[in-house]
Amino acid sequence: MSQSPSPSPARRTVLRGSLAASVALSVGAAAPAFARSGRPAAAWGVQTGDVTASSGLVWVRSDRPARMVVETSATESFRHVRRHAGPLLGPGTDFTGTTVLRGLPPGEQVHYRVTLVDPDDPRRGGEPVLGTFRTAPARRRDGVRFLWSGDIAGQGWGINPDIGGFYAYEEMRRLDPDFFLCSGDTVYADGPLQARVPLPDGRVWRNVMTEEKAKVAETLDEYRGVFRYNLLDPGVRAFNAQVPSVVQWDDHEVRNNWYPGQILDDPRYTEKDVDVLAARSLRAFGEYFPVSTLHTGRMHRVVRYGPLLDVFVLDMRTYRNANSPGRQPDDSTGILGAGQLAWLKRELSRSRAVWKVLAADMPLGLVVPDGATDIEAVAQGDPGAPLGRELQIAELLRFVKHRRITGTVWLTADVHYTSAQHYAPERAAFTDFAPFWEFVSGPLAAGGFPANALDGTFGPDRVFVRAPERGNVSPMESPQYFGEVDIDGDSGELTVRLRATGGATLFTKTLQPGRIGQ
Repeated sequence: MSQSPSPSPARRTVLRGSLAASVALSVGAAAPAFARSGRPAAAWGVQTGDVTASSGLVWVRSDRPARMVVETSATESFRHVRRHAGPLLGPGTDFTGTTVLRGLPPGEQVHYRVTLVDPDDPRRGGEPVLGTFRTAPARRRDGVRFLWSGDIAGQGWGINPDIGGFYAYEEMRRLDPDFFLCSGDTVYADGPLQARVPLPDGRVWRNVMTEEKAKVAETLDEYRGVFRYNLLDPGVRAFNAQVPSVVQWDDHEVRNNWYPGQILDDPRYTEKDVDVLAARSLRAFGEYFPVSTLHTGRMHRVVRYGPLLDVFVLDMRTYRNANSPGRQPDDSTGILGAGQLAWLKRELSRSRAVWKVLAADMPLGLVVPDGATDIEAVAQGDPGAPLGRELQIAELLRFVKHRRITGTVWLTADVHYTSAQHYAPERAAFTDFAPFWEFVSGPLAAGGFPANALDGTFGPDRVFVRAPERGNVSPMESPQYFGEVDIDGDSGELTVRLRATGGATLFTKTLQPGRIGQ
């Protein structure tokens, strides 16, 4: 099978020497523990998010009230540093905080260290925690390479120390991408864990347990604990210290298949109003992920990653209408909401990047059911003219064609297998659009499921699929999946590789730049 080319030394330098040693000390082999005396500690590691050519966000969590201080340098020796004053961390944010870095050099490796300082005594600082990231390039010829996946700690499969925890993270870290696009279902707030789960072959799966992961999340503190759970994995913390992320959410951050205004009929929940649960989850999400727009209450955004790439991070959860059979002939709300659709059209038409990646938290042409009659995503199984949420997608696809917007590619996760779909008007009931590709990759650390049925409205052809034959196959029984996107700086070609843990590249597709349809 084909393998990814080796990163070039100029922009793909990995953690090494003193920085690698510092990261190893900071992540350790055991779960973080709070020290209740002495200086502030950052045992949950560091992470960066929404990195551009000149800016980025750095995140940390303290074990007590502390002032966050970030220092950046061009070298891992930190001989010359620039200091960035951060916020005061306290119980109001679960002792988490994010510092905005501005004025960074484009296309460079940035080394940083985070120090937590006693707010009452600035002479008392904790042990610095180190990390690194690359800023987006200013020059097209430098190229861009990133990974994507989603679906983490779901279906009862949490951190299992017997198999190295969330083992896909270490494999992704070794590939040293420019950034990681996390396509939603970052946590499973509705998926309690059990300490031991018997497998069909007689083996036993063991989960690291916490109080918050033993029940569905309802309170703010429970949601915070669910987001904190993944950081117990040392591989996740090591990955976060080296690879910046672009993160979006989907349903399991709140509750399976939720939509605004929903009232639950689920005996596990004492709080039945999903809007209340979603508000608590969104607050915890913003406390535990560095996202550039959450201070405005908005998840959707454009992350501009140099002249080759704009990433359009969609929110297909917050503004959707209620799940239904999806057969209505008029639907202005759809899955994006009218406001987000207008924003997306405007930003796509303004983009001058060679490639426009539409980061969707749900697929377009795969039928994702919600119960016996309703649908959860866009497609509803009727291969005819667009109905329901398909109407909004048809409007967007028509807009891309008529505005002659080039280089659009759809990336998603959600369905717990990996596949490549090509959409073309000659196969479709709705024909007023240009051909495009949709690539699916996941889960990253959750149960695997069989492939979903296709809906013919937009003419999808499943060119490749790798999926289990039965539902909820554990990560001990099946590889996990993530995708890789490599944009060549010289030719502008975009190559997608669907990868499985263990080093295999399952499928490769190269797309040409400057085209309205592919």
